[in-house]
Amino acid sequence: MVQLDILSNLMSAIKNAEMVRKRYAVVYPASKLAINVLKVMQRHGYIGDIELIEDGRGNKIRVELLGRINNCGAIRPRFPVKKTEILDFAKRYLPARDVGILIVSTSKGLKTHEECIKEGIGGVLLAYVY
Repeated sequence: MVQLDILSNLMSAIKNAEMVRKRYAVVYPASKLAINVLKVMQRHGYIGDIELIEDGRGNKIRVELLGRINNCGAIRPRFPVKKTEILDFAKRYLPARDVGILIVSTSKGLKTHEECIKEGIGGVLLAYVY
């Protein structure tokens, strides 16, 4: 099976495992971007521990699920956003104000949309979680 978009694969695997109430999701292949997105999700309490399993091929990531994700997904195409446009995209992808996060790739690393607004920086939209 060929995976073209690692981030879309990661988000759909987590969403599907969450929907059937599994305790863990195993995602492959692993990448630095996927691990950094998971760290942002972990920092905001959506997932538990993250474990990298090295299998000599593409490696796998084992994600502990806490049952706190209602929906998540990768944003395609990856829209570049200015600091003034971030709230417009938050309205588009998130169900309500102060519910969920948009994950944005900035020049200062991966951040949530709220952190981008506070710091006054833009970036590229990667994913949403709520």
